[in-house]
Amino acid sequence: MTPRTPYQLINEFSTLIGKIGTQRPVQETLEHFKSYFAAAAGATSSWSSSASWAQSDLDSYMRQASSNVPLFIEAFFDGCESLRRSGVAVPDLRLLNRLIAESEVQYRIEPPKLVAVGPGVAPVAVQHAAPSLDQQALEALQNAISTSEQLLAEGKGRQAVQEILWVLETISTAFRGLDTGTGTVQGKYFNKIVADLRAQNKGTLLNEVLDWITTLHGYLSSPTGGGVRHGADVAALQTLEVHEARLFCNLIRSYISFLIDEHTKLVGRQVLQG
Repeated sequence: MTPRTPYQLINEFSTLIGKIGTQRPVQETLEHFKSYFAAAAGATSSWSSSASWAQSDLDSYMRQASSNVPLFIEAFFDGCESLRRSGVAVPDLRLLNRLIAESEVQYRIEPPKLVAVGPGVAPVAVQHAAPSLDQQALEALQNAISTSEQLLAEGKGRQAVQEILWVLETISTAFRGLDTGTGTVQGKYFNKIVADLRAQNKGTLLNEVLDWITTLHGYLSSPTGGGVRHGADVAALQTLEVHEARLFCNLIRSYISFLIDEHTKLVGRQVLQG
């Protein structure tokens, strides 16, 4: 039996997200849940330009994620638990299970598991084979992106930027050994990989974007700049404000999405987005 697409549950969860958002900046709440539903949909979330766009993007990711009912429910539950740990009031387990039951979705949350209930419901399939390296990489990257978003919500700007910067550096290694049509990327590490790509894509938008990425990466790495990678200069140590960290995280997320699209275009298949 195929689980029903939880249209009613989408509406219920969306309403609850709106109520949670009354306790904190609305867009931060929308972006928080957006990252979880995007991951469940096999996509990468980036910060929206406004709260209204964030709501629209969240709705889209929720609809996509709802095609896999267990992942859809887990995305909302995990998003709530993450906020609960940071002191935000979220729906309790009893309410969630009642809403799930009323929507005729035949699952129940029994932490740490989501179990199938009711007659004729097939158990959730377990993947016995080891995931491919691409799948393993995707999971690690999505976890890091979600962690960065949570750190940002907790006001831990420097750690949030460190986490998302790691994703950017890791994404760059996907280009290693790739034939770009004008040469092969020989570099093994971020700076050399980017230098190879720029040299082989002169006069293109990719070259310009890589220039911006290099500038941002250099600033964040410098002890007298952002100081998030190699440590900061003690003599000029400054706190990274949350709004500054959000700017860096947003920029890096947009660059990550761009690089994934460029990689997909170069290899002719979608590797990093599952």
